[in-house]
Amino acid sequence: MATILHANLVSIEYLLQVPANLSKPKKKWHSIFTTIYCSRTFSAPVNKSQTPKEKTKAIPLASSHVSLTVTRENSPFHIDQTTLIELLQDKNIETLCTNDGVDGVASALGTDIEVGISGSVEDIACRHEAFGSNTYKKPPTKSFFHFVVEAFKDLTIMILLGCAALSLGFGIKEHGPKEGRTDNLTSYKVSYNIQIDVVRRGRRHQISIFDIVVGDIVCLKIGDQVPADGLFLDGHSLQVDESSMTGESDHVETPLQARLNKLTSSIGKVGLAVALLVLVVLLVRYFTGNTTDENGNREFNRGKTKADDIINAVVGIVAAAVTIVVVAIPVGLPLAVTLTLAYSMKRMMADQAMVRKLACETMGSDTTICTDKTGTEFEFSGSPTEKAILSWAVLELNMDMEKTKRSYAILHVEAFNSQKKRSGILIGKNDDDTVHVHWKGAAEIILAMCSSYYDASGNVKDLNIERVKFEQIIQGMAASSLRCIAFAHKQIPAEEYENLKVQKKLKEDNLTLLALVGIKDPRRPGVKKAVEDCQYAGVNIKMITGDTVFTAKAIATECGILRPGEDMSSDVVVEGEVFRNYTPKERMEKVEKICVMARSSPFDKLLMVQCLKQKGHVVAVTGDGTNDAPALKEADIGLSMGIQGTEVAKESSDIVILDDNFASVATVLRWGRCVYNNIQKFIQFQLTVNVAALCINFVAAVSAGEVPLTAVQLLWVNLIMDTFGALALATERPTRESMEKPPVGRTEPLITNIMWRNLLAQALYQIAVLLTLQFSGESIFVVTKKVNDTLIFNTFVLCQVFNEFNARKLEKKNVFEGIHKNKLFMGIIAITILLQVVMVEFLKRFAHTERLNWGQWGAWIAIAAMSWPIGWVVECIPVPEKPIFSYLKWRK
Repeated sequence: MATILHANLVSIEYLLQVPANLSKPKKKWHSIFTTIYCSRTFSAPVNKSQTPKEKTKAIPLASSHVSLTVTRENSPFHIDQTTLIELLQDKNIETLCTNDGVDGVASALGTDIEVGISGSVEDIACRHEAFGSNTYKKPPTKSFFHFVVEAFKDLTIMILLGCAALSLGFGIKEHGPKEGRTDNLTSYKVSYNIQIDVVRRGRRHQISIFDIVVGDIVCLKIGDQVPADGLFLDGHSLQVDESSMTGESDHVETPLQARLNKLTSSIGKVGLAVALLVLVVLLVRYFTGNTTDENGNREFNRGKTKADDIINAVVGIVAAAVTIVVVAIPVGLPLAVTLTLAYSMKRMMADQAMVRKLACETMGSDTTICTDKTGTEFEFSGSPTEKAILSWAVLELNMDMEKTKRSYAILHVEAFNSQKKRSGILIGKNDDDTVHVHWKGAAEIILAMCSSYYDASGNVKDLNIERVKFEQIIQGMAASSLRCIAFAHKQIPAEEYENLKVQKKLKEDNLTLLALVGIKDPRRPGVKKAVEDCQYAGVNIKMITGDTVFTAKAIATECGILRPGEDMSSDVVVEGEVFRNYTPKERMEKVEKICVMARSSPFDKLLMVQCLKQKGHVVAVTGDGTNDAPALKEADIGLSMGIQGTEVAKESSDIVILDDNFASVATVLRWGRCVYNNIQKFIQFQLTVNVAALCINFVAAVSAGEVPLTAVQLLWVNLIMDTFGALALATERPTRESMEKPPVGRTEPLITNIMWRNLLAQALYQIAVLLTLQFSGESIFVVTKKVNDTLIFNTFVLCQVFNEFNARKLEKKNVFEGIHKNKLFMGIIAITILLQVVMVEFLKRFAHTERLNWGQWGAWIAIAAMSWPIGWVVECIPVPEKPIFSYLKWRK
């Protein structure tokens, strides 16, 4: 055995010597072969020494066994992937200590903790080869069958499938397997690429999260997502929220979704009721002997009619009822909504708004926008406040920042807190070993922590004497819309420093005031216009900020949220603490009047959103910070900022404003109303089709015992009208008129009085024309029954084509306005007419039609075109503003 092992080891040693002239693919194959050979070699002696009986027994490991980790011989790294996985996934401190701590792991990975990795092409490639890339394994693509199964869970689809099965069975029963299948079966119908900062070659570089390699030093700031597993190298006050890894929040219906679900349910119930009524009436007419066959003989004679004839008659009656159910269900509505949302999402991206969730239609119902100053200011790189202060210190005070940093050592840091509105740092002076605490934050809060101040000559004076004067300076800065920041410090005695190290809390009283700084946040030029556009559209703008009341008032006035001379009572401008301390009843009474909330916390913002929603408002919230996440999630639609916004804020939002400009929020509002309006247009168009078809088939079925529009023809109408109609009406662009109407809010009906007026007028016209053809068409136009049925079908389709123009404008007489700009609409109309000609003239057997002559085509095009003047006249009829169905509720 020893000889075999020795021989195998010699072979292994030979295999491990990889020839230098091999290409990279051949080297990989050589490595694979070596791995397989080695594993078989090591296991061979053990396997050969076992008898069949011994193979069935478990072989315990000896107490002296050794586990070997094989690494690449020429690898530049002194730590392998297995060790890193054990270290990070198991959070194994022993493994970290074994590898000489964080510094030892960094050294093993070839990382300089000061300058990072080299970042050269060769270095990156080497790290990719050794450890892989920072990407997840993509989940398997969902098959088409998966989406089919998901679609079958929809109630509408289940009803249609049931109707298809019944119709197929009835068709086979009545016409036989071949004809039955032909007539009936054929008739039924998007992790984001996050940018992060890494240190390479001593400089910061912004790269994609997918380009991080093992060994990179990543720089994180508040609100960033941790882009990979790693070790904490250096920093202060680090807190990581892992709640997003535990699961997703439950899906909540948007106001529009709730309306659509209610509408679909109501239409389905009406269709089922009408179908049941038709079924009962036709069965009663048949079994009472009130129906006759083609020769005028009674179809049913008690005791004489054959059982097979009775079954065939009942099957025909049930088929007619099933057809009515199919006609009533608005199968095209989901498609119309999807097309509208998809089209608007693509267009909104060009307008600097990235839709993360399909909720942009909610902006069409929006009544209130709660915003902070985000989007009203010019953006800076890095922290705007710190950048402004450091620029002032270097450019105006000629401060040497690098020299100052080298003179002090950071001992402890308290990061900025949105509730305390300040941040502090404990530093040690290198030349005299003294310890100092420094605070920076909101001026009035820092001022309250001070008992003395430095005058212009550098002398320390008692602050209590001049406190009122400093407070007036702060108020004056705030009134000029300056953000007032104060600095204070105190030298800490040695014995007090020892206590601070134990308590890990900085000194917060008896400080010396160093300076007051006023920072001007320049407004973007288009902000005031955007605010005016939103207000003109009836949307209330509320500013919620952490600034003082004076600063908040000045900024709100500058942006147009408050008007000069407007009543500045406590009901219009409040502080967050005051709002928080209201009783629930007081909050509900005053929340709608509030325009500005100053000195607010994230909880105050969340509380205001909740109150507004309870009052029936549809609320949009803008935010960019981590603390804005609760309010962004609670709002009906959350709008985060793409440049200054943290990743946490973006993940909590529905739409990301890519340019951080409030003017883009107004653009989102326009698109939201456009989407909502386009969906209303399609609903009016489709309900006209459904109401007309339902009434025609119902009247004809009850009076004549048959339906003029067959299942194939009705499904053809549904197919071309739902698909093409949805595409044509979903691609209308936003107009100025959409911003001139008040918001619809949460409770307004989806079908307005104007829509009822329009669709009922068109449906009544179509019903009158088609019923005239049904009962008198053969005698009036001297045609056969087959031709007359074709005229009914063709007229019905042409009426929908012309009515599609009427649906473009719900409230305007000129339905052709701007039609030359929508080439897609005109193309769809042309395709629809072409397909209808093919259906009538060339698919006679499939559609149960007869060819028509030129005169018949011209006459019925003219009759269908009458829907245009009828639509113009109907627009002149006034309608009440109060929804029709609210009167029924009031009477009840």
